[in-house]
Amino acid sequence: FSDLDYERAGARIVYSAEEAFGRADLVLKVARPLSEELQWLPPRTALAGLLHLNSARQEKVVMLQQKEITAIAYEQIQLENGFFPVRAPLSQIGGYLAAQIGARLLQNNSGGKGILMGGMPGIPPAEVAVVGAGLSGTCAVQGFLGMRAHVTVLDTDLNALQRIYERFPGVVTMVSNPRNLARVCCYADLIAATILVPGKRPPVIITREMVRSMKPRSVIMDISIDEGGCVETSRPTTHESPYYLDEGIIHYCVPNIPSVVARTATYAFLNAAFPFILKIVNEGIDKTREEDPAIANGTVVYHGKLRSNMRFSSSS
Repeated sequence: FSDLDYERAGARIVYSAEEAFGRADLVLKVARPLSEELQWLPPRTALAGLLHLNSARQEKVVMLQQKEITAIAYEQIQLENGFFPVRAPLSQIGGYLAAQIGARLLQNNSGGKGILMGGMPGIPPAEVAVVGAGLSGTCAVQGFLGMRAHVTVLDTDLNALQRIYERFPGVVTMVSNPRNLARVCCYADLIAATILVPGKRPPVIITREMVRSMKPRSVIMDISIDEGGCVETSRPTTHESPYYLDEGIIHYCVPNIPSVVARTATYAFLNAAFPFILKIVNEGIDKTREEDPAIANGTVVYHGKLRSNMRFSSSS
């Protein structure tokens, strides 16, 4: 969207990001704030965004505490039925993009093995393993199947595997454990890891030894990198330099994958987040937090006090 679009909607355009942060009582972001942006925040203001504090550097969280900031993490807003309404559409987009991007990573011009995802008559399709049968993983499965890949899904939740089994005939399902993960690593051309543990960093479930057992120039996509990643060899990359080689395997570990389809992601995000934002603006954070359990769940720092179950990273 252009500056003119924002002005027509009632926004005031300022000269710098620092000025915008300094003027605001409530700062709305999508991606996790940078250190300099946290420095620009006036004391006792409010911040809302996809904060992912579980994988943030401790010094960033300390800055929020020292300034007595109230921070709302969109990804932690949770309804009473367990659903994450703001995270959900972005997880869906990330899952669909996993198939779209993964197909390109298998191409020779990306350093891949030169495999067509769906194969050809007389030529087998790519072997794809999706680790995690949640919303993102389910959308990834749908995307890969749409390209006619042969898909295996692993999860620790038998109910989730049952849903995959019933919805996608022909998909192989396995309980996720070290033995089965090691097994699929030996034959998979592409692994999409979509592990999510709400409120916590995901465990490292794919070890370096497993990565080493994969066929050269295979692909690992760590979709859970926003929360710290679940592959021992993964580290955050960027859209400008999205992948790297480790143990001869292509690693794609870009946080905030939906930003490559910014227009779709913006509409999807705002459709989900706007009701909560509007409530905060109209009623204030303190009252909204008291009356709305979903907002209370998403409040990870309240007037500088950190929610008790938060953990930090030393590298993000």
